Amino acid sequence: MKNKEVIRNGEGENYNYSQDHCFVKLSSNNTNGELCFVEDKIKPGFYLARHHHKIMTEVFYILEGEVELIFDDETIICKAGDTITVPPNVWHAAKCEKGGKMLSIFKNGQFDEYLKRLSKMSDDDFKNQELMKAVSAEFDIYEE
Repeated sequence: MKNKEVIRNGEGENYNYSQDHCFVKLSSNNTNGELCFVEDKIKPGFYLARHHHKIMTEVFYILEGEVELIFDDETIICKAGDTITVPPNVWHAAKCEKGGKMLSIFKNGQFDEYLKRLSKMSDDDFKNQELMKAVSAEFDIYEE
């Protein structure tokens, strides 16, 4: 990144999925893949299946609502103003029954590129478990 970049409220590359509306606030392309910031407007009933990363660190800063992070050894309810950091190799899942909003920071990950890839996939692609496993692994997301 050679110039400053301003991304205003409600702006940024956005991906509107069934459970989540994501706005990329800092692209990994601007940080040599080192950082990515995504604002998540979490829809009611959100559920993210148990997974881990081998390289990527995730930091979640809750802006609105309550987000439940589920680890193998405990479940943590995060509320507005709370921050939780998940290092590599820590299995986790998340859910948000009533909806909310959070800033997700990804270190050493290209989560924005993952969102872009998902946005170009068809319903049949999503049903193809081997394809989904390969795409997820390409972006350091493992469910087994």
